[in-house]
Amino acid sequence: MNLGHNLFRVRKKRGLSQEEVAEKLGVSRQTISKWELDETLPDIRQSKRLANLYGMTLDELIEFDPELEDIREAIDRVPDSAAEKIDWTKAWSKKYPVLATYQSRVDARPYAAELQKLLEDLEKQYGYNELDSMLVLKDILAGVWKQRKSSGKQPK
Repeated sequence: MNLGHNLFRVRKKRGLSQEEVAEKLGVSRQTISKWELDETLPDIRQSKRLANLYGMTLDELIEFDPELEDIREAIDRVPDSAAEKIDWTKAWSKKYPVLATYQSRVDARPYAAELQKLLEDLEKQYGYNELDSMLVLKDILAGVWKQRKSSGKQPK
């Protein structure tokens, strides 16, 4: 973790100068510079004020990744009407070729039937609509995947 570099990148991304940040926090420009160069660290109160100034949580500020931020912003800019037209399988298959080929190898029917039951269960038990049920199920699957990876069960 390099907090100073994160502070620099977030400030630049927000289009603020060191002077502007210093003024808003009631510190000197040199203090901001020292924080960004990792010569000193802001105390917890100043860190929280920085996070608020940048419209982030403290965790987000500490873990700031400009590439992930760019992806989030790009996603936010895509209207729902355009997102519905995107063939996500085709788009992701450029990065993950299995998405373009599994249909000819895998009998998806039994998996689809099980997933359909899970979707219906989420809709009935929690009152989610179809889209929200799919998103919840996708998120649960992603969590299971991360857990498997962190427990050493690496995919082959």
